Amino acid sequence: MSTIEFNRLIVSHQEFLNQLAMKLTKSVDDAEDLLQDTLFKALKNKDKYQEGTNLKGWLYTIMKNTFINNYRKKKVQNTFIDETDNKYFINSREAEKDARTDSRVDRDYLMRQIDSVDKHYVDTFMMHYNGYKYEEIAEILDIPLGTVKSRIFLARRKMMEKLMDYRI
Repeated sequence: MSTIEFNRLIVSHQEFLNQLAMKLTKSVDDAEDLLQDTLFKALKNKDKYQEGTNLKGWLYTIMKNTFINNYRKKKVQNTFIDETDNKYFINSREAEKDARTDSRVDRDYLMRQIDSVDKHYVDTFMMHYNGYKYEEIAEILDIPLGTVKSRIFLARRKMMEKLMDYRI
């Protein structure tokens, strides 16, 4: 297969790849970058494509693997090392959360209410509250992304019901 024919075949799947990129990244700019990386890798590895195999599946695999690799790189890049005395930056965020929580309701009462909610919901909610992203929670707890979202939603709803008389 000539390079021109291969390019035409790839371009014929561009709409599918664009939709997949949006689904994975949920951002127009990131989707465009992912699409560009995928097309570049496909063209670069044209010799690895075996004629007669599913081109759409091959492109899907390239895009999915590129997305996963980019996600892992970003995860490593977002690591923050606090070298201040007494871990000031890390500890200041926790102190802010405690101050905001204590100012609205009695902390003991809040903890009793949290303990009364099903542990699965609370664990997932607390991970989200402590800054974990949905994808990270799903990976750590080894559960589907949809389950993470529903547990967090249900935990919020149950807490709102339990704290109805404290709502502002």
